[in-house]
Amino acid sequence: MAKYFDEPSRTFSEYLLVPGYSSVECLPGKVDLQTPAARFRRGQEPPLKMNIPFTSAIMQSVSDDKMAIALAKEGGISFVFASQSVESQSAMISRVKSYKAGFVKSDSNIRPDQTLADILKLKEQSGHSTVAVTDDGTADGRVLGIVTSRDYRVSRMSPDTKVEEFMTPLASLIYAEEGVSLSEANDMLWDHKLNALPIVDRKGKLTHFVFRKDYESHKANPLELLDKDKRYVVGAGINTRDYKERVPALVEAGADVLCIDSSEGFSEWQKLTLEWVRKQYGGSVKVGAGNVVDREGFRFLAEAGADFIKIGIGGGSICITREQKGIGRGQATAVMEVAQARNEYFEETGVYIPLCSDGGLVYDYHMTIALAMGADFLMLGRYFARFDESPGAKLNVGGNYVKEYWGEGSNRARNWQRYDMGGEAKLSFEEGVDSYVPYAGALKDNIALSLNKIRSTMCNCGALDISTLQKSAKITLVSATSIVEGGAHDVILKDSSGNVVR
Repeated sequence: MAKYFDEPSRTFSEYLLVPGYSSVECLPGKVDLQTPAARFRRGQEPPLKMNIPFTSAIMQSVSDDKMAIALAKEGGISFVFASQSVESQSAMISRVKSYKAGFVKSDSNIRPDQTLADILKLKEQSGHSTVAVTDDGTADGRVLGIVTSRDYRVSRMSPDTKVEEFMTPLASLIYAEEGVSLSEANDMLWDHKLNALPIVDRKGKLTHFVFRKDYESHKANPLELLDKDKRYVVGAGINTRDYKERVPALVEAGADVLCIDSSEGFSEWQKLTLEWVRKQYGGSVKVGAGNVVDREGFRFLAEAGADFIKIGIGGGSICITREQKGIGRGQATAVMEVAQARNEYFEETGVYIPLCSDGGLVYDYHMTIALAMGADFLMLGRYFARFDESPGAKLNVGGNYVKEYWGEGSNRARNWQRYDMGGEAKLSFEEGVDSYVPYAGALKDNIALSLNKIRSTMCNCGALDISTLQKSAKITLVSATSIVEGGAHDVILKDSSGNVVR
């Protein structure tokens, strides 16, 4: 006989947080939103943490290298979409890892006998205007000079002009010797009014660059998420089909964390993928899995070795899995049950597995409710798709600016791997739609507003960190009438932009 759940599955809109005692110390500026992103044992520090509880969805219309850089600056992690070639996805990861660092390994190098045309081609490929000139054209060669955009004028020079004719030679450069500290290197940048400082070893070989823009970026983004080499942290999606080729390439490119991208994670395909990664890399490669909506699904992926587990089936704004297949669960109910299962697993084993709530977040206040219910961080698609940094095109439709937003289960994405059940390599039917979302501007401005709302609400609940919120939050179910009462009513609104639908 089929199993029936007595209670209906519910959404975040059906709940409210009841305020708790707030002391004079409970100020939004003191709220710490740092959160774990990979499993760890009781009494130990998580191997991977985020400074804010936000990740961007593994979607073509949301997460590329540009989004990854913008979100890492704010303290979160973007999972670069997997529905592309291994080479293309790896290149995106490499661009993120090379964009920001204290000491940057040069990935734009050229020989002195090459030409201006080669410089321009290299600049187009890498996006970098500073090029190291070495004897063999590699990052490990003996440095002879550098070329920046100030060394040439395309309109007045022949494309065949040799690099050695217009480069700035090493003898005319200010550089630092290997062993210099980052603080000393930054002082040299400022003292000599430089944009880039080459670091050279005793054999005359280039080891790194230190860039002025990196110092300025760090000061402007105090929560930026960096790895041990001061490079931006970035995630990458994988699937259960080509992981044996994709995972090594992504690890080589520098991905800090991976996540199996699937609409439904309670499957042997995910277990086989996790087992292969553990066999090849042990615990050094962090891999999240999902999605699940109940305790059985959580337990399965926890025991399979997932570093974090994603919750949610059918709650995304562009997802039509529920109406196409009749599977899923209200997101609030799913988060509450999986969080309870996670806590029980922690008590039994001493291993804490972070949870990611994916989908069903319509308003900003839903974010805080999801965290209070037990999610350690959130995965957002539509929210990030609205911003300048998302890959979707910005269009003017009916006099309003919008951004394109399409689901991974749509025919446009053709991401059959996400819905793979071991059959033919094709998408049998759509589980996502192709749509528009209202254009919202820059990520930085919008995310600051959302985080301010979360911090303020946490203070109303008497919590200065997410862990305390989860332990002490008081959550009440509301009636349909209460939901109506909670918004503006019985008045004529002058402006209806108060709580913008995400």
